[in-house]
Amino acid sequence: MGVILTAAAIVAATAIGVGSERRWPRGAAAASRRSLLVVLYAVTPLVYFFNLASTHIDLDEGVGILLALLSNAAAALVVWWVARRFLRLSRPVIGATVVAAMVVNTGYLGFPLTIALLGRHALPTAVLYDALVTAPLLLIGAFAIGAAFGTKSGEATGDRVRAFFTRNPPLYGAVLGLLAPRWLAPEALVHIFQIAVIAVLPIGFFAVGATLAEDAEKGTLPIPPPLTRPVALALAGRLLIAPALLTALAAPLIVLPTTYRLMIVMPTGLSSLMVSHAYGLDNRTVAEVVAWSTAIVVAIALLSLLF
Repeated sequence: MGVILTAAAIVAATAIGVGSERRWPRGAAAASRRSLLVVLYAVTPLVYFFNLASTHIDLDEGVGILLALLSNAAAALVVWWVARRFLRLSRPVIGATVVAAMVVNTGYLGFPLTIALLGRHALPTAVLYDALVTAPLLLIGAFAIGAAFGTKSGEATGDRVRAFFTRNPPLYGAVLGLLAPRWLAPEALVHIFQIAVIAVLPIGFFAVGATLAEDAEKGTLPIPPPLTRPVALALAGRLLIAPALLTALAAPLIVLPTTYRLMIVMPTGLSSLMVSHAYGLDNRTVAEVVAWSTAIVVAIALLSLLF
């Protein structure tokens, strides 16, 4: 039921975003950008603080976390190399492609799918992965890429470094969460902010729909979105290269937790749109990767329930 409800919420929010942009072009686009920035600056820092302050990790899980970080970073590096050397894309498109391959939706999509497919007992491991793999990839990797390749962070190195720190409030929430004693993160507040992450799912997919419709030509929105070369490359990095690398690295070392196997194949996270809007990457490429990767993962999840 959780998978079905999640899929229904994604479809409905995306459709509302598309319809709103068609009816109120300027208002819908502006609203989607404002909502993403509200999530970035107001909600995400608190989510990371309370999740990290309440998290503990053992040695076996730690090895898997390190391997997952390495696998995702290596996949993003492969995507950057192909995009630059072979596809010769513009800097904002390269940045968008790499960010879309790196940022993972292990939170408000990964959590419901974990409960639906693996059971409620697997949720703490999913939260741990989200806090210690997805968060660093977003806070350090994706924001740094946005600052390096975006059009809104200045041309000088100093401008881009300043943009990384001034437009990265979740980083400070994460650092404080790691330093805070556990009593500052009571279970009730941790649950509240886990629900908050799930609750912003419609906001993110509203923005996906509005962004996809914003640049549609001649009043027609292609359904599904076009599978361009940057989109295909990002999908390969996110759904094929990163999982294959993690499986290969873990095989001789540990028995990889089932939850980690699920988390590594989650689609591109909605936070990639926050990064894209904040730094001036190619928003349409990111939105198309989010739409394609989410559709693929949710379709496979629904099929797994049938079989």
